[in-house]
Amino acid sequence: MTIRKPDRLVQWPEQFGRRFLITIDTEEEFDWNAPFQSSGHTTVSVAKLQEFQTFAETYDVKPIYFVDYAIIQDDAAAAFLKGVTEEQSALVGVHLHPWVNPPFEEEVNVHNSFAGNLPKALEEQKLVILRDAICDKIGVAPTIFRAGRYGMGPHTMELLIKHGFVLDSSIRPRFDYSEQGGPDFLAVGSEPFWWNDDKRLLEVPLTTVYSGLLRKQAGLAAAIMEKYPLANALLSRSKMLERIPLTPEGISARETKEAIDVALDDDLQLLVFSFHSPSLSPGYTPYVRTQADLDGFYDWWRDVLAHLKARNVRPLEIGELMTAAGGV
Repeated sequence: MTIRKPDRLVQWPEQFGRRFLITIDTEEEFDWNAPFQSSGHTTVSVAKLQEFQTFAETYDVKPIYFVDYAIIQDDAAAAFLKGVTEEQSALVGVHLHPWVNPPFEEEVNVHNSFAGNLPKALEEQKLVILRDAICDKIGVAPTIFRAGRYGMGPHTMELLIKHGFVLDSSIRPRFDYSEQGGPDFLAVGSEPFWWNDDKRLLEVPLTTVYSGLLRKQAGLAAAIMEKYPLANALLSRSKMLERIPLTPEGISARETKEAIDVALDDDLQLLVFSFHSPSLSPGYTPYVRTQADLDGFYDWWRDVLAHLKARNVRPLEIGELMTAAGGV
């Protein structure tokens, strides 16, 4: 599925300014290099959620936890998520990993790890079961969504609207997952947009920017960079063109601050950061292997949040976002 360049970009009011969101794909631990499995995962990193929540609160940030089925079935995770929901110190959304989410009717493989590739009825069943499970555990029905592996499909937006969702954040701009059977986002930028004319579903993409001397021609080079890793590496090392997503996972603070400055220079008013919750515990992602890596993870946030403050980029809440965007 190829997502075309949108034509319903959000027009922010003058007072909106420059804002940011921090989003966490809150999910089980599993071997990223092994085949997908419906069992055998762990939820060790749940114990680390409160630590990050406390850290975020010192910066007046209300994180967004996109939660999958394995997490909401963990009693400690459910208690934490219920607590932050009641305190209104964070927001909980839906994060669909189809391989751990009932009903289990499909073959578990790479193609079906993108929920949007499933038959419409099965994708809907999994979505509703997860939404209802979260509602049962935290007392509030979530209305924001991010597909696991960014795996939206031809029916995803229709299903989200049908079931009362108002915001999607499944697009990872300038990335292409089509070789694995997933969506192609190369043509999509980081600007929020409406999926329909009646403004019932807002898309808030993750933020990815191009930096370097060739960044104004990045649209021509993006497909080459995605298809040919060597070309990507050469352009990045030469600083001619770098693709920088806003994440502490594999991206340095220096690169991230550079990307922030580029985004602001390009008048992007909303920056969306993301990471995976297993990175909060050493040894469960390629990005945080040791305690030293975890210390560096938090140092990354301190450095980046200080830069955001210096550039007058303020944290944002979803309610404020929806009001500013002008949805129904």
